[in-house]
Amino acid sequence: MPAYVCAIGNQKGGVSKTTNCVHLATALAELQRRVLIIDLDANAGATRHFGIPPESYLGTFEVLVGLEQPEDVLISTEDEDVDLPAHVSLMPANRKLEKVEQALLSQNKFVVLQDVLIKPIECLRPRFDYIFLDTAPNAMAPTIAAYKAADYFLLSAIPDPFAIAGLSDALTDIEAARMHGNPHLTLLGVILSMMDRRTNLAKTLRDYVQEKFALDGHESLKFATTIDRSTEVPKAQREGKTLFETTPVHKVTDQYRQLAREVELRLHKFAGR
Repeated sequence: MPAYVCAIGNQKGGVSKTTNCVHLATALAELQRRVLIIDLDANAGATRHFGIPPESYLGTFEVLVGLEQPEDVLISTEDEDVDLPAHVSLMPANRKLEKVEQALLSQNKFVVLQDVLIKPIECLRPRFDYIFLDTAPNAMAPTIAAYKAADYFLLSAIPDPFAIAGLSDALTDIEAARMHGNPHLTLLGVILSMMDRRTNLAKTLRDYVQEKFALDGHESLKFATTIDRSTEVPKAQREGKTLFETTPVHKVTDQYRQLAREVELRLHKFAGR
């Protein structure tokens, strides 16, 4: 079966988007799924999270502008000096992504910027079970291209008023993508992260998402599994690793395992597989 292609985002930065992407991918890989992360953020959050220096490898920029074939820039455990989890591959990013629009238009002024991910993803689909698109919190070409190329969208939110507002903006963009070339783009769900159940803001976020993302007034697209706040997450980030490597026996690590199973079940249900 070809891969599920899931974009992950929020129109606000600092909402655990990349942390969720990396850990969800790793949790699925732990279940022996073949997973690819395409880093579409010039800040290279997913690339850095795995301890990979962004400027050391060719990646997303070269693929989007047609300088490299998608399969030729993927990094996996087979590469030397790389410590990626088993079954996880990465298309890395770097600062050159900030200039991708300029580079594309200089090649062809008639290029459709929003379509630049479609062919690379179709090329890679047969090789993976899941392809995650880690988007930037802006409307640059790679982000818009992710909305156009994805099958599903995962929203990431934390207990923060601006993050809640970002959810509404992302919903608007999902609807716009449906109207302009990707009518089958489906909101898969909302991941709540950095949750401290003792705080009013966490309760506000949970209630807002439960109500705002309800289907037919009953079932909500909020995932039942939420990710707690933990000091272990930034520790792992500083080491260029995931919690599955630094603290495999931990409450938050187990929450990501549970979230992966929930995401997979929902995908099977939505896709009818």
